[in-house]
Amino acid sequence: MRAGQTSRFSIVVVGAALLAPVTAHATDGYFAPGYGVQENGRGGASYATADDAMGGANNPASMAFVGARVDLGMYLFSPSRSAATSGNAYGLNGSATSGSTLFAIPELGYNQPLTGNWDVGVTVYGNGGMNTDYPGGQIPAGHCGPGAPAANLLCGGGKLGIDLSQIIIAPTLSYKITPDISVGISPLLAYQRFAAAGLQAFAGFSQSPGALSNNSYSDSYGAGVRVGAMWQATPRLSLGATYQSEVFMTPFSRYQGLFAQGGSFDIPANAGLGVAFKLTPTLRLAADYERIFYSGVNAIGDASTSPGLLGASNGPGFGWRDINVFRAGFDWQAMPALTLRAGYNHGDNPVPARDVTFNILAPGVVTDHLSAGFTYRLTERAEISASYTHGFANTVTGPTNPLLPGGGTNRITLSEDEVGAAFGWRF
Repeated sequence: MRAGQTSRFSIVVVGAALLAPVTAHATDGYFAPGYGVQENGRGGASYATADDAMGGANNPASMAFVGARVDLGMYLFSPSRSAATSGNAYGLNGSATSGSTLFAIPELGYNQPLTGNWDVGVTVYGNGGMNTDYPGGQIPAGHCGPGAPAANLLCGGGKLGIDLSQIIIAPTLSYKITPDISVGISPLLAYQRFAAAGLQAFAGFSQSPGALSNNSYSDSYGAGVRVGAMWQATPRLSLGATYQSEVFMTPFSRYQGLFAQGGSFDIPANAGLGVAFKLTPTLRLAADYERIFYSGVNAIGDASTSPGLLGASNGPGFGWRDINVFRAGFDWQAMPALTLRAGYNHGDNPVPARDVTFNILAPGVVTDHLSAGFTYRLTERAEISASYTHGFANTVTGPTNPLLPGGGTNRITLSEDEVGAAFGWRF
C-alpha cells in the first residue's frame, strides 16, 4: 500500500473508532433491513451488487469490484412502539406508548485496491438494536400487591424499557480469483451496550436479583467473521453468497440476572444468497434471501416460559424464532447523472404468541417494508445518495406470561420510518 493509501486507511480506521459509541437501532427482528443508503433504497438487496464500500456489512467479496472509494452515511430512524394488557383477573391492565422516537445511525465504508488482485477496506455500521421507553403508572396502586404503588405494565416501579445497541467494525480483504469471480472475508469487531429499567417485579424469579434491572449501561465486546463470494456470470448477471458466524460477546456483567447464561447476549449467525440482473443497460433488478438464526442465542431464542430462573443457563428468553428475509428492488438510471431506486423487504415475525409479554420490551414484529431512493453524481468522483424506508405497523397478541398472575392478553405493536443520506467519493 502506497503512502497516500496508508494515510487514507488510517484516517478511516480512526473515524470508525469515533463512530463506535453511537446508538444504533433496526428492524428484521432487530437487524437492519439493509446496510448502505444505496442498498436501502432498493429494499436492502445487496449480496450480488457492488455499488459502494459497505461490503463488510453485506458481502465482503463485492469489495473486489468496487474500486477505490469512501462512503459516509447517516440515518434518522423513528420507531413507534406500543403495548397493552387486558383481561387480567387482578386488574394488571393498561396500555402505554414508548417515548424515545428518533435515533441517529451512522455508517462508513472505505475500499482500496492493492496489487495482485487484492483489495483492502473497512466497513463500520450499526448492526441492529432495540429500544423501548414506556412511562410508568399504568397499573393502579395496590394491584401489583398489598400496598404496592402505581406500577408500569410489568408491575415494576418507574419507567419500563430496554436500550440495546450494536456497532461493528469490519476490516475487509477481498481477492479476485478470476476477473469475474471474487471471495472476501471480514473479521467482525463488535461493541454493544445495554440497559434495562422497570423490571423489579421479576427479582424473585432471578438467580441474581441485583443484576436484573436499573443498573445503568453495561458494555460488551466480541468478535466473529463474515465471508462471501461473488460471480459476475455474464455482463448482465451477477450472483452472490455470504455467511456471518455467530459473534461471540462478553456477558453484560450488570445484567447477569436477566439474560440466560449469566448475561450472555451474542449476535446471531446469518446466511444469504443474492442475484442481480440487468434487464436493459439502464435498469437492474436485484434480490436477496437471508436466514437469521435468532434461536441459536439463548437470551434471544429461549422461550419466555422456560423453567429456569432469569439469568440461568435454562432461564427465560425472548423466545424468538429463526426468520427468513426476502429483499427485492431495482436501480434505474433515469439520466446520466441520476439513478432512481425502489424496493420491498419482507421478513418473518420472530415473536411467537406465547412470548408476547417479555417482548413488550423488544417488539421486533415488523414484517413488511417499502423503500425508495436515489443517487446523483455531482462530478466524476463525487455522488450523493438518499433513501426512505417505511416499516408497516404489525401487531402480535398472546397470553400473559405465567410469572404475572391473573392471566389475560398482551398486545405489542411496532411501525417504523427511516431516512438516510450518504456521500460517496471515488479516489
